[in-house]
Amino acid sequence: MEKQEVLKNVFGYDSFREGQEMLVDDTLQGKDVLGIMPTGAGKSLCFQVPALLLEGITIVVSPLISLMKDQVSALNALGVHAAFINSSLTEGQCRRAMAYAREGRYKIIYAAPERLETEAFGELARQVKISLVAVDEAHCISQWGQDFRPSYLKIADFIQGLPVRPVIAAYTATATREVREDILCILGLVEPTVLVTGYDRKNLYFEVKKPKDKSRELLVDLQRNPDKSGIIYCSTRKAVEEVQCFLQAAGYPAVKYHAGLSEEERRRSQEDFIYDRAPVMVATNAFGMGIDKSNVRYVIHYNMPKDIESYYQEAGRAGRDGEPAHCVLYYSGQDKRINEFLIEKQMEHAELPKEDRAVVQERSFDRLQKMTFYCFTNDCLRDYILRYFGEYGGNYCGNCSNCQTQFETADVTEEGKTLTECVRSCGQRYGMTVIVDTVRGADTAKIRQYKMKENPCYGALAAVPVYRLRQILQYLLLQEYLQVTNDAYTLVKLGKNAEKLLAGEERLQIKFPKERETSAGGARKKKSAQAAALTEEDEALFGRLKALRMQIAREEHVPPYIVFSDKTLRDMCQRRPGDAQELLDVSGVGAYKAGKYGQRFLACIREG
Repeated sequence: MEKQEVLKNVFGYDSFREGQEMLVDDTLQGKDVLGIMPTGAGKSLCFQVPALLLEGITIVVSPLISLMKDQVSALNALGVHAAFINSSLTEGQCRRAMAYAREGRYKIIYAAPERLETEAFGELARQVKISLVAVDEAHCISQWGQDFRPSYLKIADFIQGLPVRPVIAAYTATATREVREDILCILGLVEPTVLVTGYDRKNLYFEVKKPKDKSRELLVDLQRNPDKSGIIYCSTRKAVEEVQCFLQAAGYPAVKYHAGLSEEERRRSQEDFIYDRAPVMVATNAFGMGIDKSNVRYVIHYNMPKDIESYYQEAGRAGRDGEPAHCVLYYSGQDKRINEFLIEKQMEHAELPKEDRAVVQERSFDRLQKMTFYCFTNDCLRDYILRYFGEYGGNYCGNCSNCQTQFETADVTEEGKTLTECVRSCGQRYGMTVIVDTVRGADTAKIRQYKMKENPCYGALAAVPVYRLRQILQYLLLQEYLQVTNDAYTLVKLGKNAEKLLAGEERLQIKFPKERETSAGGARKKKSAQAAALTEEDEALFGRLKALRMQIAREEHVPPYIVFSDKTLRDMCQRRPGDAQELLDVSGVGAYKAGKYGQRFLACIREG
């Protein structure tokens, strides 16, 4: 078969997406590749198509058991023989899987990086021809990234120990320049094709909220998404327990997932979610990597994550099918303090030399600061994320809360100079609260203790509201007029641009929102316009097709999206195929699935 035949007959697609064909072609020609593609862009297809065409076996290194199970289930549903080898299998099951691999039954084997070090796997690798090693979630190999896994460092040793060096393909959704260089260097990619297709996910709507009552705001957001599948991320296990309990009391069938639960509890929660028995998952970041659930319509971060990489990866679990999805982040000052604590605790147990731990911790605090700035920027939220990853474009996307909020520009040069002068005149010894309280003329215990009433800036901005002072202070930090330390007590210091402002060489222009609560309505209008493709009659058919899909999924004990994605069902509703040949024109329907499920879905369409 040729690549186009595999693409259509196995996976059900008429054409490759952006970047996929180049990576497939170069892999087939024996070139190493590094693909950096956003979640939902089809990274897996880039190594699965070559795997079916190359002679021998493809080893896919994957970090999580759930990721492997999901990928293998999806391949088996397409008629592709694949297997995974990890700690979830008994020794007997592992031996049987490797025996089948030696017999040539599998074209693709997923393995945890720890498994590569075992004697049994090493023996298998020497007995079969390995044509391709694909490293999924390749950013895990970099200690400068947000999800470093020491076990990934062993991949290079495994490759070097093979009788014949295979083609190496590395893929990730999020990688800054430093992480990208680490991947290339540590894996030893030889003259690789490096393709960055872009980080933008145009179907995702981004929004930041600063609610006084997060629980009440959560109920509002869930009421806007009735019966839809969504994930709510919390920063701690305690928060997961509290939010899930609160939602269940409010009548929502929410399940929970965190590392403190037993393996059986985590498995049950995950299955309830991916099988659509429970539409709402409340979880820490322990959940989600590799979960290929295509119909997640919203992701809510109940707490701010520790960095942009984590946020974009977790938010990107919404809308994998390309349909409109909503990504909301709730911010509070406590979120930053919790993350600082988690970073410090993580470094205590890091398997790194003391000097490296200090560097990694400093970088983690720097990423946290940039995450905090995201929560306060009045510029385009999508543009902020893309710039973080090195993409530069316009400053208006039209599909985020900031772009749908009306702003007015104000000159705050004098206020900015006063705040900066206050930091300088107090010897750069205090935190943000003391600085704000000083310029507004507060009479608190700390102001009296630190004798800040004697500061020349005391009370100079008494007429400016506190929330506005904090907005200006955040802007000064964002533009590096000021900076904060990452010590036990966060102190405000002068930044590299402070002298220019104090000398009157620069003016400060800040955008302030005219209306503080207009974004959600705008989001609903945007989403309504995007989702208006189906008529009322189509929506009724869509409901019947979903019911049939659920029935089949229960019969086969697989998640519904493994049968067909929502996007495929919507395309069926619009095309209304009348026979098996027309069914093959539907996006996501290949020959195998058409033969397996076609008659039942065609009958359902005819009944409509």
